[in-house]
Amino acid sequence: MATKMKAALCFGFGQPLVIEEIWIDEPRRDEVMIKISTCGICHSDVLYIDGAWGGSLPNLFGHEAAGVVESCGSGVANVKPGDRAAVSLLRSCGTCYFCERKLWSQCEYQFETDEPRRLQLQNGMSVRRGLGTGCFAEYAIVHKSQVVQIPESMTMTSASLLTCGVITGFGSVVNTAAVTAGENIVVIGVGGVGINCIQAARIREAATITAIDISDEKLEFAARLGATHTVNPSREDPRDLVFELTERRGADAVFVATGHPAASEGVFRFIRPGGSLILVGMPSNGVNFSFETVEFIDANQSIMGSKMGSANLSADIAELIRLYESGALELDALVSSTFPLENINEAIDATRAGEGMRNVVVF
Repeated sequence: MATKMKAALCFGFGQPLVIEEIWIDEPRRDEVMIKISTCGICHSDVLYIDGAWGGSLPNLFGHEAAGVVESCGSGVANVKPGDRAAVSLLRSCGTCYFCERKLWSQCEYQFETDEPRRLQLQNGMSVRRGLGTGCFAEYAIVHKSQVVQIPESMTMTSASLLTCGVITGFGSVVNTAAVTAGENIVVIGVGGVGINCIQAARIREAATITAIDISDEKLEFAARLGATHTVNPSREDPRDLVFELTERRGADAVFVATGHPAASEGVFRFIRPGGSLILVGMPSNGVNFSFETVEFIDANQSIMGSKMGSANLSADIAELIRLYESGALELDALVSSTFPLENINEAIDATRAGEGMRNVVVF
């Protein structure tokens, strides 16, 4: 038996979303139906909506959510109806080639939620589910590996941020780069991901944390949450500050936490010999950057990609909740503005314009 719900659908890339009633199928054996309470607007959603990654239409986006478990399939044991839960695009079978190698974000399993006709318009046309979640809607059907129980002490708005912006930024520092105490860190782009790179570096006791952004407002916020130094590249060369702080060696690790093409240009000049560049922010298809290969080799530098913070969803979310409840991790202040579903296009426009840390749709 299917459930009717309101959803914000994309019928044309680069066009405003349209609120429609659609049908959602019931959960199968390993699936969970979530009644969505909140869903953050991530830049990945905006890129997808703007057509940066292609795909088929109509499509239902939204992947950074929290809500209440409505019903479960018979194979679900990690949550039960009535539980408060966070929802992520990360999903894993736990047994495939990549899951066995702890590359959960690369899981090869073919999930039933991706089958056509699980979501349908009133006329019977299939609706795609962007990033395997589809949370710009009153309900979502996801695989059991995509949900993590959250405590009563956490607001739904804060909980929704855990599953993308927070886990991506935090995990890139802790999991991908394995930053240790005393290291010198640079974060380029202080948005929803970059601010959590900064929080993670603070918690890992980095010696210096330099935040680079063209927004003075975001740099001020970065200083509040752990950046030891800030620099606006429209006014000064960040390299001068980084070299001053590191005895002219360069940073141990530089995190590019924005997909803007200019963010990676000349980035190796900030990095010490033996240091690392970690690419975290997602760009559009076709975005490339170049560097002097012989200098890169001569300096023994490395480049790492970090999808979703190289995270193990259940274990890492549990640790983030612990840090939040201890006061070490700030979440509540990351919520910039809230919007009802009917005003989702305003939320998307604000995010596209770079306004605030996270804009959240509240049901």
